[in-house]
Amino acid sequence: MLRELIAPAQEQVAFREYESPPLQANEIRVKSQFGAAKHGSEMASYKGYASPRGGYDSEYKVFQANTSGMVHYPSGLGNMCVGTVTEIGADVTDFEVGDRVFRHSSFREENVWGAAGVRKLPDGVPWQAAVCLDPTDFALGAVRDGHIRIGDAVAVFGLGGIGLVALQLAKLAGAYPVIGVDPLELRRNVALECGADIVLDSATVDAGLEIKKATNKRGADVCIEYSGHHTALQAAIRGVAYLGTVVAGAWPGIYPTGLDLGAEAHFNRPTIIFSRACSEPNPEYPNWNEGRLFEISWRLLCDGSLKSEPIIHPVVDFDDLLDEYPKIATHPGENVKLGVRFA
Repeated sequence: MLRELIAPAQEQVAFREYESPPLQANEIRVKSQFGAAKHGSEMASYKGYASPRGGYDSEYKVFQANTSGMVHYPSGLGNMCVGTVTEIGADVTDFEVGDRVFRHSSFREENVWGAAGVRKLPDGVPWQAAVCLDPTDFALGAVRDGHIRIGDAVAVFGLGGIGLVALQLAKLAGAYPVIGVDPLELRRNVALECGADIVLDSATVDAGLEIKKATNKRGADVCIEYSGHHTALQAAIRGVAYLGTVVAGAWPGIYPTGLDLGAEAHFNRPTIIFSRACSEPNPEYPNWNEGRLFEISWRLLCDGSLKSEPIIHPVVDFDDLLDEYPKIATHPGENVKLGVRFA
């Protein structure tokens, strides 16, 4: 029997056996080789902190606490998968057996995918680029929402997968200095490898004040917040320039007290933009939509403009996930973006 990783209940992980279904004419069968988790979104499910909001009512565009929430158990764990095509349906013409392909998927040993939603992994492009497509989509959306321009000072809070790509995209846009902020040493080191000009340990310094010091007292023109922690959002508001922009991109739980909107936020009048690349229509519709964000993201990953390999750390065996997956929550200092290799 094949296995997949699931959360059977809050803060639990387990392998579940499944049978691979017969192939339909428009489908391909893929044996998994590599995969990666999406820490922010998956922790909302694994920890269950999104549940109290209830479900999103798309008609009224509000969350209704008395409706079914966005977290359901058992739920699959994992975000993207890279594998080898082992069988193709009768109507499939774009793929052959042996092609390396990828798409969104939980951690499963084998997948059956509709061919229309699958991308090929070109020769010479590392598998880490494929599993970084999702964070790059959101990072590119955040950078565009923040209107980062040549010469802007930019600070990125939260140096997980999305934050590390946002940092690189800000560099590509001509920003200087680009400042990475995170309390975890491993992530700050990776940020330097990815091109950060300055990194700050938010656990030991007043990050907002240090950003002001690093920018001749002006502050960052744009702060991008992807940690999901209320103290980081407060530091971003404190460190942004007068009339600057704070891009809130994380998907946090319900914040506790600690956000002070009567201090720097009131005096310095920043614009706070909530960024979510998959919410359509895009703010720049009809010229931009998520499909275009994906295409640009994939080009930048394929041509080497963005570093993906340092972001995927650690890489563990699929068989070890019962021990390794919970460490995203319990040992965050050992993880940047969890990668998985299949047997």
